[in-house]
Amino acid sequence: MPSLNWKHHALIQALMTRGPLKEKDFHAIFSGLTSKSPGAHQGLFNEYLLNINKELSSCQFELRACRDQYVGQVCYGVVNNVADEQSKLGTKYTVQQIAFFKGILEAIAQDVMAQGSISNIDALNIRLENLVLSTQGSQLVDGPLPAAFRNFTMSQKEKTLDEFVQDQWLCRTPDGKIGLGVRSCLDLRGWFRNLDVPFCEVCNEAVVKGELCQNEGCAVRIHHYCLKNKFSRRSGEILCPRCGLRWPNQVPKAEILDEEEVPNATIQSQPAQGPKRKRTKTNETHAKDAVGCGSSQSSVPNSDFRRITRRSSRPASQS
Repeated sequence: MPSLNWKHHALIQALMTRGPLKEKDFHAIFSGLTSKSPGAHQGLFNEYLLNINKELSSCQFELRACRDQYVGQVCYGVVNNVADEQSKLGTKYTVQQIAFFKGILEAIAQDVMAQGSISNIDALNIRLENLVLSTQGSQLVDGPLPAAFRNFTMSQKEKTLDEFVQDQWLCRTPDGKIGLGVRSCLDLRGWFRNLDVPFCEVCNEAVVKGELCQNEGCAVRIHHYCLKNKFSRRSGEILCPRCGLRWPNQVPKAEILDEEEVPNATIQSQPAQGPKRKRTKTNETHAKDAVGCGSSQSSVPNSDFRRITRRSSRPASQS
């Protein structure tokens, strides 16, 4: 196994101290260290990431990439691969704060309409009854409400929300709601699988915010940015890739013109000279493999929960 040099260490240190970084920022750091652009030297970039992950795996950490669920921006971060989700948060937050966080994430992830957010008021009104941590296994279980939970005030919840947003576990959406932060996208893949959050038909990542097939018996969800990338250059109607039903939201022509602006795992960190050139899918795939971007799960979660509840949740104007 090749040993890491100071440049590898600097990349790891940047992610550990600054938290998850947008692709352009991470690429800029790589270019500053190596004098090489990741876009023009994709093989070298991938080699750095693979060597870093070989070393990090021994202590159950991983350098991983994901896309922001709301804008599609690629981000990189170092994540904890320990299965216990509480261990990811427990070094900083109290038991009450962790329970509060879990309640918010469940409310967002289990939204059958995949809106990807809840209002600030709904977040603050998350009830901590029955969300207590067992002393064995640190798992959330039903039980009596401890005094510490009863004393978790509204002002403490507001302060905790701000901390979660600052630490990128949660985010504030443009319409002022509470959404999923990039650290949650990076770290909590196993947690999404345990909740049976449907995975995207295109990228095979959990869809917390996206579009749904209008067929009540079909479990397909697709991220907005995946829908745009996959279908924007197709002519004619867009059909569900599984059941064949017409997809209700066609990609506007204006968005087709902007497709090259969608963040991609192989965007160069330095401005390109001259006209834009289409990036190859091969490089994108290699970059994802190098940092664990994209799920290896081939199975689609069971759709029974959504099939039962979507009908009552769908607005009356939809068919």
